[in-house]
Amino acid sequence: MAVSPPSQAKPSEVSSTLQLPQRLAPSLEKKTESLGEERSCLLRATAAAQTLASIVRPCYGPYGRQKFLVTAKGETVCTGHAAAILRALELEHPAAQFVREIAQIQAENTGDGTTFVVLLTEALLEQSQYLLWAGLARNQLRESLATATAEVLTALPSLAIRSLGPLEDPSWALYSVMNTHTLPDTEYLTKLVSHVCWVSREPNGTFRPDRIGVCLLEGGTLNDSHILPGLAICGKPCGQMTEVLADARVALFICPFGPTNPHSLATPRLSNPEELLRFRKETEQVEKEIAQLAAMDINVAVVWGEVNENMVVQANNCGIMVIQAKSRKDVVYLSETMGTPLLTRLLPPLKPGKCQKVYRKELQGSVAVVFEWEYETTPSLTLILRGPTIQGLRGAEQAVYYGIDAFSQLCQDPRVLPGAGATEMALAKMLSDKGSRLAGPNGLAFLAFAHALSALPKTLAENAGLAAQCVMAEMSGIHQAGNFLTGVGTDGIINVAQEGIWDILRTKAQGLQAVSELVQQLVTVDEIIVAKKTPVHQQITRPTPQAKQSSPLREKFFAKYV
Repeated sequence: MAVSPPSQAKPSEVSSTLQLPQRLAPSLEKKTESLGEERSCLLRATAAAQTLASIVRPCYGPYGRQKFLVTAKGETVCTGHAAAILRALELEHPAAQFVREIAQIQAENTGDGTTFVVLLTEALLEQSQYLLWAGLARNQLRESLATATAEVLTALPSLAIRSLGPLEDPSWALYSVMNTHTLPDTEYLTKLVSHVCWVSREPNGTFRPDRIGVCLLEGGTLNDSHILPGLAICGKPCGQMTEVLADARVALFICPFGPTNPHSLATPRLSNPEELLRFRKETEQVEKEIAQLAAMDINVAVVWGEVNENMVVQANNCGIMVIQAKSRKDVVYLSETMGTPLLTRLLPPLKPGKCQKVYRKELQGSVAVVFEWEYETTPSLTLILRGPTIQGLRGAEQAVYYGIDAFSQLCQDPRVLPGAGATEMALAKMLSDKGSRLAGPNGLAFLAFAHALSALPKTLAENAGLAAQCVMAEMSGIHQAGNFLTGVGTDGIINVAQEGIWDILRTKAQGLQAVSELVQQLVTVDEIIVAKKTPVHQQITRPTPQAKQSSPLREKFFAKYV
């Protein structure tokens, strides 16, 4: 395997996970002068990847830990999702931004493998750095990594020993994806997600993830979660009308439902006749707009904004049910599902949303608004998530979306791989065996890739609280004997097929491809050119009158004008 030469020490990781990768650790800064600009550039990229990896490494796997994340807005979130953590970081180093970008793309496209991508990028960059220290040319390193990647992607399908059948319950395939997010009732939630995905699938086998909505309602426990036909949002009906039971025609607004003056109140305080006249004109204008909505047969208005009580009374008199949504995301999802636009003024839409009925539904102390269609034509199903805290609900929501995305991947390719680090160790063994027989750069690249892959099951063992070196030695021996179904469990080595731990083939292949392409790009970078704005404390400010009098240039050239 590729190791660092004796004359060079292995670069240490940046110690603090709160320090962004904008600079190198002191031990790394001292080496850059002797390494040359090209090698020091890769060294800085490795340090940036090490910093990101040190932040998300404890979150990897089913035994990963969570972190308190303080966002830029000052909100505190408890999460173990690498995508959420990376999204909140303010990064300046280009390499760190690239790593975050491929991790987010991995999460959006496949629903899993975000931490896998970050950790493998760090390990492969580290091994590439050792090969450059050993004297391997950059173009040779890039070509060798491409060859090793092609070998990995070719061998990967041979490890897929099981696939999801067309009429099979997908719970067993989704459980591993959803179990990596430390949920209290993962098995129950996995069954719910499997059922809603199965029901939403088209008769021809295609699957559209956007047909499944998620509604968060505080109260109860996760076991109280259930599936509702139609589309449910977290909101409340305003006024006396709480339901439309036939031929609902829906308009969506992202503006106040009332006078457009942002300072107007439900009970206005008018201090002079001009304010009274202006308020009266605005009120009359809103009344005309509400009358126009009623004239176009709009009987449901969903509003994301302030709602004026007097205008709600006027709308109820015209037969319009007013719903105040709590989330912009819910209104956007309604717009996409119904095919009606979001309006910034109280005007009738050219194409209103249509459904059979809209009604208020109480669920153990919480209120949701349900949009329902005929069963045969319903475009959406909603998974109602219940829980005592909003933090727990957000974690469950993220796990649900990951499960939905994973099912979408399985619909395109139903094959699955052994999980719990078994696939990584099997690939590492294949690459090591072939790399030891190859001469030249390809052999070194194969060994480096194998060493990078073996870092993933080691991290799983560390997060499970096991003796990582002992577990890796035992696991390596079993894989050398030909059993590639051996992975890392709670108490040590496990048979992943018996435990039912699986990774999705398509997800793993996309992650490996993305990491390899990023590392191949970074090893060819020889310089970082930064064009930044001048810091505020260095910007030239407008001179004061005292400065004008004491400036020698001003006195020399402009003395006669002063």
